[in-house]
Amino acid sequence: MLAKCIFRYLFLLLTLVVSVSFSGNNFLQPLKRENRVLVFSKTNAFRHASIADGIEAIRKIGEANNFDVDATEDSLAFTPENLQQYKAVIFLHTTGNILGEAQQLAFEDYIHKGGGFAGIHGASDCEYQWPWYVKMVGASFDSHPKQQDAVLRVVNKKHVATKGLPQEWKRFDEWYNFKNLNKKVKVLIKLDEQSYQGGKHGKNHPIAWYHAYEGGRAFYTALGHTKEAYTEPLFLQHITGGIKYAMNVQ
Repeated sequence: MLAKCIFRYLFLLLTLVVSVSFSGNNFLQPLKRENRVLVFSKTNAFRHASIADGIEAIRKIGEANNFDVDATEDSLAFTPENLQQYKAVIFLHTTGNILGEAQQLAFEDYIHKGGGFAGIHGASDCEYQWPWYVKMVGASFDSHPKQQDAVLRVVNKKHVATKGLPQEWKRFDEWYNFKNLNKKVKVLIKLDEQSYQGGKHGKNHPIAWYHAYEGGRAFYTALGHTKEAYTEPLFLQHITGGIKYAMNVQ
C-alpha cells in the first residue's frame, strides 16, 4: 500500500513538471536572477513595425550590461509573484488597453515595492483610462505630425540616460504631442519646435523625462518609432541609460 502511494505521488509530481515545461508559459515560476528585466509589447490599437527590432536591441543591451531580458505580450505575466523577479519592466510600443484590473493592481504593487518602469515611444499611447499609469508614464499621447528631422535640446546632461549626448541633437523620428502632462516629472530632453513642423507645445515641449514615483522609478522617452532607431548608437545609449535608471543599477 505504501509503495502504491509513493508511486502515485511521484507520478503526479512528474505530470506537473512536464505540464509546466511544455505549457509555453515561462512565467509560471520566477527564475530568481539578480539582474533581469521584462519587455512588454502588447498592442490593442496601432502596432509599431519596430517592436521586434526594439526587443532585439534591448536583448543586446542586456548582454552588454550583464542583465537578462524576457519579452512577452501576455498580460497574465503581471502577477505579484512573477514581477518580483524583475529589476524593471519596459513598456515598448504598447497601445490601447493592455492590462486587466488584477494585472494593474499587481503592477502598482510592484512599483510601490521599489520596482522600475521604462517606457519607450508608444508606452504613452496606452491605458488612457488608468490615471495611475498616465501619471507614472508622465503623459498620454495626443497626436503627431509626419515623420521628419527635428532638433532635440538636452537640458540635463548629468542623468545616466543623457550623459554623453550632444547638447543639440538632430535626428529623424515621429514626434509626439502630449496631453495630461505630469508637471512633477524631471525633463531630460526637449524638442525645438522651430526645427520641424507640427509641434503643439511651444517653447516647452518635453520628449524624455524621469521621476521617482510612489516608491519606484519611472523613465520615459518618446523617441524610437522607426526600425532604424534601434541601430542608432546615440539612441541606444539613451535607452540604455533609461533602463539602468529604472533598474536602479546605474
